[in-house]
Amino acid sequence: MNNLANKITAYLGSEPDFNEEVKLQDDSDGKGAYIAEWNITAKPKPTDAELDALENEAQTITDNAIAIANRQTEYGSTAKQIEYITENGLEAWQSKVQEIKTKYPKENS
Repeated sequence: MNNLANKITAYLGSEPDFNEEVKLQDDSDGKGAYIAEWNITAKPKPTDAELDALENEAQTITDNAIAIANRQTEYGSTAKQIEYITENGLEAWQSKVQEIKTKYPKENS
């Protein structure tokens, strides 16, 4: 279902509200997730072919979400970051942030 959600996000160019605008469903019948409800008037419900064509974009969204989660883990809480800045200085913190971004790069979407 996550991959379908990312394909829909790529199709729309932004993440919809998956509780109101687009409702996905998986009946556990082996057919996978599908769009059960489409409440977006600005763009028509995509066809399966349109969504399949967005496989690469959906994978980029998935990969970037993983990179962001990894970065956030390494950055630590806001309190930890402030403590680091206080003890080591702003430039040291900026350098650390850049190292983390280099370690977990995001792809251009």
